[in-house]
Amino acid sequence: MNKIKSSAIEALDNLKNGNTLLVGGFGLIGAPLTLIDALKEKEVRDLTVVSNNLGESGKGLGLILNQNKIKKVIGSYFTSNRDVGEKYQKGELAIQLLPQGTMAEALRAGGAGIGGFYTKTAVGTKLAEGKEQRVLDDETYIFEQSIKGDVAFIRAHKADELGNLTYYKTARNFNPLMATAAKYVIAEVDEIVPVGSLNAEEIVTPHLFVDSIVVAKKILTKEGVKTL
Repeated sequence: MNKIKSSAIEALDNLKNGNTLLVGGFGLIGAPLTLIDALKEKEVRDLTVVSNNLGESGKGLGLILNQNKIKKVIGSYFTSNRDVGEKYQKGELAIQLLPQGTMAEALRAGGAGIGGFYTKTAVGTKLAEGKEQRVLDDETYIFEQSIKGDVAFIRAHKADELGNLTYYKTARNFNPLMATAAKYVIAEVDEIVPVGSLNAEEIVTPHLFVDSIVVAKKILTKEGVKTL
């Protein structure tokens, strides 16, 4: 099956109203900005978005937030976008806060078929309210449910034609975890290379997890060509 899509909007066919969407990135680093840009053009609503943050005001996932397509967000760091707080205060957005390590483990567990796990992180805080608690080895733990998505937008460096992925430094962040935890995975990459071109030791996400591949959009700036 040919996984390479001619456009980002074509790759979004599987995203439906009410879906849970996993989106990689830490701030705007490692965020699949070409796919997010295409999402602006798709008629979809009531999304639950799982991401470290919602971009910045008018940038990244901030664009989608301002289109009122996001019903709920699950993540760790939303203060980089003041629009998140404003929508929450107005009752237009539900927020579920998770510590970054907890979110990463919840995604890993979801991808591994594990229903949940116990952690000491957030014990004794408001984030633990309403969650199951258990004492293990004289320590109190809370239960966190795993996270799975209907669709994942991930950002990688290179893909071969089968969909094997490599990542670029810290732009890797949550992307490989999200690639395992969704039913349908769309990878945005800088470059697509022939099968056999990638060093097997450098492949982080095997092609089994990838359903569609899109080449990142490049724009011309004063400093030269820049990947979106």
